Amino acid sequence: MSKMISLPNKDEPIKRSFGLLDIRAVDDGTYIEGHPAVYDQRTNIGGWYNEIIERGAFDSCNFDDVLFCTNHDLMKIPLARSRRNNSNSTMQLQLDETGLYIRANLDAENNSEARTLYSAVKRKDIDGMSFIFYIDAEKWEDLESDMPTRRIQKIKRVIEVSAVNFPAYTGTDINARDRTALDNARQALENARSQLDNSKDELELLKLKNLLLMKG
Repeated sequence: MSKMISLPNKDEPIKRSFGLLDIRAVDDGTYIEGHPAVYDQRTNIGGWYNEIIERGAFDSCNFDDVLFCTNHDLMKIPLARSRRNNSNSTMQLQLDETGLYIRANLDAENNSEARTLYSAVKRKDIDGMSFIFYIDAEKWEDLESDMPTRRIQKIKRVIEVSAVNFPAYTGTDINARDRTALDNARQALENARSQLDNSKDELELLKLKNLLLMKG
C-alpha cells in the first residue's frame, strides 16, 4: 500500500508545461486557444517525481490577473491579459472537462511579437502551453520509492500562461530550459521526504515515552 503525507502550503511559484495548443483565426481578431493545464495527466518532473493535477484543483483558484506571454518572459509586455476574467479582457479563461482553457486575442496587426507568435503557432513551430501557479493543497505518494508522485489538489493562484517551445517536461528539456525549475522540483521532493522522516521520528519518540510510562 502506498504511503501518503499531506504537506503545508507552498509559497514559491511553479511552472508546468503541457503539449496541448490549438489555434484558429476569426474575422474580428487573431486568437490563440488551448489548455495550459490538464487534469489527471501524469507528468515526470525532471526525473525526480511524477506529478498529477487532480480534477477540481482550480475550483477556488484566484484568476484576478493573469498574463499571456511567450516562454514565460515576464520582462516583456504581455501579448494578452485577463483581469478578473471580465468581458473587456484580451484573454478569457474557462474550466472545462480537460482542465484550464484559455482564449487569447492577439493584436497581430499592431504588435510584431504577437504576429510572430501567431505565425509560429499556426505553423506548429510552437505547439505547447505552460503556466505559472501557486499551490494551496497537495499530497505525496510513495515518498520512499525512487519515483514518488505529487498530487496537486488545490491551486491557489495562476499568474501567467505561456506558449512555449518545449511542452514536454522531461529532464533534458527542463534542464536546458530552466535550471531554477529543476532545482525547485528537487527541493520540493527533499522537503517532502524530510517531513516524512520527521513524522517517523516523532512516532518513535511517542512509542518510547509510552514504553517508559508502562515500565514506571
